[in-house]
Amino acid sequence: MKSIKNIFKTGFGPSSSHTMGPSIAGGIFLRDNPGADSFECELFGSLAATGIGHRTDMALKSVFEPKTVEIIWSREKCLPLHSNGMRFRAFTRGQETDSWEVYSIGGGNLRDSEGRIKINEDIYPHHKLADIISYCEKNGKSLWEYVIEFEGDGILACMSQIWNIMQDCIKAGIDREGVLPGPLAVPRKASAYYIKAMNSKGTVKNVGLRCAYALAVSEENASGSRVVTAPTCGSSGVLPALLYYFKKEIKTPEARIIRGLATAGLIGNLVVANASVSGAEVGCQGEIGTACAMAAAAASQLMGGSNRQIEYASEMGFEHNLGLTCDPIEGYVQIPCIERNAIACCKALDLAVYSLFSDGGHKVSFDRVVDIMAQTGRDLQSAYKETGIGGLAGSWKKF
Repeated sequence: MKSIKNIFKTGFGPSSSHTMGPSIAGGIFLRDNPGADSFECELFGSLAATGIGHRTDMALKSVFEPKTVEIIWSREKCLPLHSNGMRFRAFTRGQETDSWEVYSIGGGNLRDSEGRIKINEDIYPHHKLADIISYCEKNGKSLWEYVIEFEGDGILACMSQIWNIMQDCIKAGIDREGVLPGPLAVPRKASAYYIKAMNSKGTVKNVGLRCAYALAVSEENASGSRVVTAPTCGSSGVLPALLYYFKKEIKTPEARIIRGLATAGLIGNLVVANASVSGAEVGCQGEIGTACAMAAAAASQLMGGSNRQIEYASEMGFEHNLGLTCDPIEGYVQIPCIERNAIACCKALDLAVYSLFSDGGHKVSFDRVVDIMAQTGRDLQSAYKETGIGGLAGSWKKF
């Protein structure tokens, strides 16, 4: 299993698979062809179907500037390895000099069959949470201590930097007002939610603040601002919002929050290793489901949960998001994506509390539910996997 650094990538929204991934791939191809006059990028499957709403073309053009790149939208075709396929071509004096097929597999990660993508070595000896917990019980470790053992002490400094970027994103999103880009004319709500929450008390205030923080990040992402994948751009509001709530309202020390972030990264890492976080591959259950599981695990730890209670909280984060479809209206990461971040953030805290009332024992394990999520994703029709065809996206123009 790779480093948890792969889970938390910093980049510009609105989509880790549709903007961050193609941008990274375009940069690699440009680096390999510095003398080319012009370029072509053919987008396939989900990348083509929702690429305009996800600003894929704008992301690619910004990478290749000042050179020109022609974007070809092949919505009805798919390359064999993943529904987010791309084919780059380089031209010099009108002659093709290089080509490359590459896939954006979710969370800003890439895969190809030519070896241009460097594969980082595994640093963890375990690939299942059950094995990790058994190891921790044998050695008297918590999950965040397990992360440090195999990542090294520097991982907490890295998590601290990630946490600072997450906080900056929340602060920026809360201050901004106006309308998000695109034809849906979706107004920003984070600022209004924050003001209303601060003027409330008790449960209403607490729920309102968590929603405001999650909306702040999601709206920043939707506008193409800088965010941290957690594990994707489309689900980037869930985890930071809940951690920020712990900091501001529960007064949780920064050091404990950073440890919670490390545990959340471990949970996300297990999903990447055993399933997928790509909405185009498994639906939104792989994005929001994973984010909810990560946030629930962190919250359970921050409230004193044992390793098995943390496992239970994260398992429920998946179990109660199984089958969630990826159906962005008009291909924009706005409806229902933004609201889903707020709802998942609130749900994650409820799951953490639920786990703490238990002894950590339950019938369906985290590892099992991740496998089920992957199978459910394979069973979903393509219309419900970030193609903008089914679900809310498919019914939008009927109203």
